[in-house]
Amino acid sequence: MGTERPRAYNSIDVDPALPVLDGSEPVSLATLLWHGEMSKSSSERKVRAAAALVIFAKAPIAGQVKTRLCPALTEDEAATLHGSFVLDTLERTKAAVGTFKLLVDRYLACSPSLTHVFFKIMEARHGVSLLDQVGDDLGTRMHHTFETLFGQGYRRVCLVGTDVPSLPLTHYRDALEWLTRHDVVLGPAMDGGYYLIGLTKPQPSLFADIPWSTDGVLALTEQKTQQAGLSTAVLPTWRDIDTVEDLRALIDDCTADKQRSKQERVFSQRTAGTLELLAKRLRTRQG
Repeated sequence: MGTERPRAYNSIDVDPALPVLDGSEPVSLATLLWHGEMSKSSSERKVRAAAALVIFAKAPIAGQVKTRLCPALTEDEAATLHGSFVLDTLERTKAAVGTFKLLVDRYLACSPSLTHVFFKIMEARHGVSLLDQVGDDLGTRMHHTFETLFGQGYRRVCLVGTDVPSLPLTHYRDALEWLTRHDVVLGPAMDGGYYLIGLTKPQPSLFADIPWSTDGVLALTEQKTQQAGLSTAVLPTWRDIDTVEDLRALIDDCTADKQRSKQERVFSQRTAGTLELLAKRLRTRQG
């Protein structure tokens, strides 16, 4: 998955997990990566909800995603894992909407472009509308997304990343509900950043002069909300997956998850299978 071909970037091969799957696993694991029920995207609906839930995602292109997991993982393995996380986030947000009867439209904010074949597949199979990420840095891209959706009439907008594949469904519900009483909702990450941010109107100051990808992002953002007099609600802290240490912790969580009943499990069969294979490879590479 994610291997460049000598043709346009939106023709990148998205065959499922070829760098990870080695033939010893069940065929169902491969098919689970991309296959799903076809459903209409929210852009086809005539009635717009009052809230939008946006998944901020990169296409799973080898060498461009999850680079901090390399060289422990190969670039193709890292891209495969990232693609699985994107799918997990799509599935879990859909589950949250269905479980809690949330009146919300789901979007996928896409990089490098919404024309990438990966995103077109996600649009067709997972019922999301696509937006381009616009801007030179993460803050500019997030602010542009908020401005775009508020400009379309939404009154509450939440952005979530794809590095929290096991995020409880209640966190999505609470974020959207709390925005009816607060100006800002933040989901703190263990590394000092945040995995989710929700707003009730554009707040450009929250995205300006932030040292992105550092451990001071959350603290500085909270400082800016206080300076602006914004009411802020904070979700429970969660681990996002950036480093090999994060990956090992996720593998441990997934192993424990397998002891639960199928109805109680958090991890998808796809991601559980991928993590099991990667765990074996990491052990082999360590000697």
